[in-house]
This record gives sequence, structure tokens and C-alpha cells, in this order.
Amino acid sequence: MEDDQGDDDRDADASADSATADQDPADDVPTDHVPAGSGGPARYDRLERHPTPGGRNSLRFWTDAKSPVRVALNYLVVWLIRISPSLRAKNWLLRRLGADVGEGVSWGLEATPDVFWPERISLGEDAIVGYDSVLLCHEFLQDEYRVGDVVVGDRAMLGANVTVLPGVHVGDDAQVAANSLVADDVPDGETVAGVPAEPVRRE
Repeated sequence: MEDDQGDDDRDADASADSATADQDPADDVPTDHVPAGSGGPARYDRLERHPTPGGRNSLRFWTDAKSPVRVALNYLVVWLIRISPSLRAKNWLLRRLGADVGEGVSWGLEATPDVFWPERISLGEDAIVGYDSVLLCHEFLQDEYRVGDVVVGDRAMLGANVTVLPGVHVGDDAQVAANSLVADDVPDGETVAGVPAEPVRRE
């Protein structure tokens, strides 16, 4: 009986180890910065993960992730988008990069779309991207790089110097205060601010 019990214990330990090994790293992501009503850390669930060879950080392998020629061409177009005073020209150039740009989008001076994967940006109708903001669709980490769509809803507003991380969805009519870091989804109509951005509670 004691031997059988020992075997049962070992089987239970092996099952626990297997469950831990199979667990997605995204499951360990803290959820205390997820805005109410966003449905959890959806950004992490949406990201595509691409492991890179060990020993060196993933940015060392960026040429394996994206064609250097494509990135160079993207950079030139992004530079024009940043400095152009014409909203119509900015939107036309964003579309040439592959971004989905709705009618009436206002892209602020010096605002920067992702240089590697600009085609993964979607901007709803009458959305505003403020001065010097950055929409990132990728992140290079030590052992992997991640890619995810950035979606900005209809009539959403990003203030000046806002950074949006890959995989984030900003809902319709949402507002993001200046100098915020948007690391989680922003529900429709929500106002967020800060680093990381949190819902603004009005008394």
C-alpha cells in the first residue's frame, strides 16, 4: 500500500510539473493594471510570439523578422508622415504603408506609426492621434519578439506623447490623456491616464 501511495504521489508531482511546463507565459502576466471592463489581459492573448536563438537579444535578429529594404522604405514614408502639415497627405501615406485608416482621421505632427509593421495599425473614423505619439506593433525582448495589431476605434482620441503597445485595442469614443503609456485595452468611452494608463475616476 505504501509503495502504491508513493507512486500516486510521484504521478501527481509529474502532472503538476507538466501543467507548469505547458502553461503559457501570458498566464503569469499581472492583471492589476487592466482597465475595468476590458475583459482581462487581452493584449497578451493577441500577441504573436516569435522565439529567437539563445545567447543574444532578439533585436540582433531583426533582419530575420523583416526585410531591411522594406524597413528602410517604411522609415522614409514614416519620416514624411511625421513632418507633413497636411492631414490628407498623412492619411494617404499611412494607407500606402498598409495601415487601415478611416475617414476623417487626424494624425498629429511628429506622431509615429510602427516602422516594422505599420500594416498592423487600424484607425477608426475621426480618430485623433496626438502630437509626438507612437503606435507600436512590435516589441523586441531578450528571447523573443512579439507582434500585435493596434486598433484605435471611431472617434477615439490619443493625446500628445502617448505610447500604445502592440496588441492594444482602444475603444470607440475612448480618450487617452497626454504622456500616457497604454499597455492594456481601453473600453469604449473610457478615459485613461498615466504610466501605465488607468481609468480616470471622476468624483
